[in-house]
Amino acid sequence: MRSVLTLEFTIEPFVEGNPGPHVLEAVAAAEAFGVTVDFGPFGSTCEVPVARAGEVAQAIITAAFTHGATYVSLAADRGRDDGADDDPDRGEAAP
Repeated sequence: MRSVLTLEFTIEPFVEGNPGPHVLEAVAAAEAFGVTVDFGPFGSTCEVPVARAGEVAQAIITAAFTHGATYVSLAADRGRDDGADDDPDRGEAAP
C-alpha cells in the first residue's frame, strides 16, 4: 500500500493567467508542509504522506476560503501499488 496520497484541488473563481490570492495562498499553504505543488490551469496536485493528508487538505481549504474562494473541490487518491496508471473503477486506461 502506498504511503502517500495524491491531492488534487480546484479553486474558483479561476482566471487563466491571474489566479488571485485565493488560489496562490492555497498553494502556499500546501507548500508550507514541504510538498511540491504541480500548478495547472484546471487544477493542482501534490503528493503528501497519508498521515499528513488531512492537515494539508484542511490548510488548502482554509487558505482558499479565507482569501476569497467561492468553491473548492479537493480529491484524494491513493493510486496503485504496482505503478500502473489504469484504474478500472474510474474507467481510465494506461497508454
